[in-house]
Amino acid sequence: MVPLYMYLLVAAALFCIGVFGVLSRRNAIAILMGIELMLNAVNINLVAFWRYLKPDEINGQVFAAFVFVVAAAEAAVGLALIISVYRNRNTVEAEDINLLKW
Repeated sequence: MVPLYMYLLVAAALFCIGVFGVLSRRNAIAILMGIELMLNAVNINLVAFWRYLKPDEINGQVFAAFVFVVAAAEAAVGLALIISVYRNRNTVEAEDINLLKW
């Protein structure tokens, strides 16, 4: 059986990679991918804690399912926004997207 700290280390590494991807990338699609990595790290934590603390209940799986739904909605809405911005501005660089400026 794999100990809990191994899951937490993998989740922490995945979360750090996601944060680095969000903070260091200029491409909006790469930023969305970094957010997806962070959400997957949260899912690993939820399922790991569920498995080790209360495996007889279903709470961890329900929360992980909610995170999956949020990730799917974020991907759909985020990609729709990026496609819309690309059609108007011909760029997906995060620094060049300034739609609210005059």
